Amino acid sequence: MTPIAEFEGVDAARFRDEIAQRYAPAVMRGLVRDWPAVRRAVAAPDGICDYLEEQDSGKTVAGLRMPPSARGRIFYNDNLDGFNYTADQMTVTSVVERMRKYAKLANPASVAILSALVSDCLPGFPAANANPVLDPSVAPRIWIGSHVVTPAHFDESNNIACVAAGRRRFTLFPPQAIADLYIGPIGYAPTGTPISLVDFAQPDEKRFPRFRDALAVAQVAELEPGDAIFIPALWWHHVESLGKFNALVNYWWKGWVGSTGRNDSALDSLLLAILNLRHLPPEQRRHWSVIFDHYVFGALEDTASHIPAHKRGVLGDISPELAKQVRSFLIAKLQG
Repeated sequence: MTPIAEFEGVDAARFRDEIAQRYAPAVMRGLVRDWPAVRRAVAAPDGICDYLEEQDSGKTVAGLRMPPSARGRIFYNDNLDGFNYTADQMTVTSVVERMRKYAKLANPASVAILSALVSDCLPGFPAANANPVLDPSVAPRIWIGSHVVTPAHFDESNNIACVAAGRRRFTLFPPQAIADLYIGPIGYAPTGTPISLVDFAQPDEKRFPRFRDALAVAQVAELEPGDAIFIPALWWHHVESLGKFNALVNYWWKGWVGSTGRNDSALDSLLLAILNLRHLPPEQRRHWSVIFDHYVFGALEDTASHIPAHKRGVLGDISPELAKQVRSFLIAKLQG
């Protein structure tokens, strides 16, 4: 697999003008090496545990527990009608205590907090451990746990993930690899978006023969405490925590650097398109793809230039008022 491109000495200007413009993953070595959390993690094997306990607000956040048989891999049960973990509300301290316990075992269970808002559970953390390349308006989220594997999935937002403790292996695939990753159900997954059904540690070549084609275009990197990675929106990423005490802080944002945008999901459009278009005859689907390309994917500035500006509707500048009207129209259509 191809190593992910690496950069050192990255500041906000270089990230904005060079890295974020490439639409390709990038490792930023040492980006947050000066974080107090990183320094504590490097100073002692369980130093991050002490630091997190000191910062803990006591508020519970979403977490999960997996038996040893799961090997840390967040996944479905055997019938794909449930998951292989138990979801729970946990405090940071309770997770840290389990991490310390599991670190002493040869075949441990797994425990993790996934994507918790840092402001909820570690309110003093953001000020002391600031992201040097993003606007403070991009809220940090934290992932804490023992050995955990998050299967390949994509995010609709751009992502910077900073390793605070432990090591992480990132395996990334371009969006075009979707057919070779054998993606599971849409709308029912242990992550927010669909995941690959391939077990990367033990790939079933008979069931997933094209996975080797995905590996041919994969990019991989291992990150140490203080390193960070930029993952552009819609790139598939498989993430494995390799240490006994792991902590990662990530930042999601849509649009340009520093823009948080609305929380709209393009997956909504995908589901509606599957519902309304997939059953049509092949020739009609091809024609609809031309229409979608004209108005959406290949839209040009002059797509609606022949229409008077005051009558362009959604083909022109969409005001908040117009967007609200369109959403209300769609809601009424779907309900009707």
